[in-house]
Amino acid sequence: MKIANQHLAASFKTKGAEMTSLIKGDCEYLWQANPKHWGRHAPVLFPVVGKLKKDLYTIDGVEYPMNQHGFARDMEFEIEEHNSDSITFILKSDSETLKVYPFKFELRITYELIGSSVKVNYSVVDTGKGPMLFSIGAHPAFNCPMTSEENRSDYWLQFEYAENLETHLLDGGLFSGNREKVNLSDNKLLIKDTLFDKDALVLKQFKSERVHLYSPKGKWLTFHLAGFPYLGIWSKSKESPFVCIEPWFGLADRADHNQKLIDKEGIIILKPQEKFSCAYTIELH
Repeated sequence: MKIANQHLAASFKTKGAEMTSLIKGDCEYLWQANPKHWGRHAPVLFPVVGKLKKDLYTIDGVEYPMNQHGFARDMEFEIEEHNSDSITFILKSDSETLKVYPFKFELRITYELIGSSVKVNYSVVDTGKGPMLFSIGAHPAFNCPMTSEENRSDYWLQFEYAENLETHLLDGGLFSGNREKVNLSDNKLLIKDTLFDKDALVLKQFKSERVHLYSPKGKWLTFHLAGFPYLGIWSKSKESPFVCIEPWFGLADRADHNQKLIDKEGIIILKPQEKFSCAYTIELH
């Protein structure tokens, strides 16, 4: 499935409602899922973000299994609406999801091209008769470097405002409780080869609503993430030619977590028929 306007073209697949291509001119911005490094493009994370302790959680004392980042990224969505420059996917709870996630829901993901930007909107509705607990987030990966003549270490992320950042350290995908200062230079985070030696950078307190990705040739993209409380920045290894910019409503478990979903940091609670919405925008330069 494709959408396009005079500036951009984007492609998608129904599995995971995942964007698989984002092109401006003759330049592909989105990582093309080379399995040698990481076989995904831009998965949606739902109904959990990150890893759960022992890959399970409990509701009212009942244990449920759940893989890292939840099941939505691996499920077939239906296309609810498809126009020339926008597309909406929908995923509804069913007998299979209820086995691992005891809540009825509707998840909609809308992609809309606006000028040289793609706006991505997430909408979650509690269609059950009781409260619904969930997290949601994005995991888009961008080619970095953009050309074979450059190195990833030539690139940097620039925050909108002066930041005093700490990353919350992961151990085996779970938060250890330890933190480290993130070294910025003039609000720039250099994408050094050592940046992801301790897994993703996970930021909980930041002021910036925009983060820019720069190459030596200039600004490549701007990521608009106003309203998102958490931000992940990640790449697979020193050799992986991509970087992920990940706005989240939710986090992985702490190593000492009690595994109760209700007590999970960043969890969202919806009332029956209540709707939650959030959106981010990727602006290409």
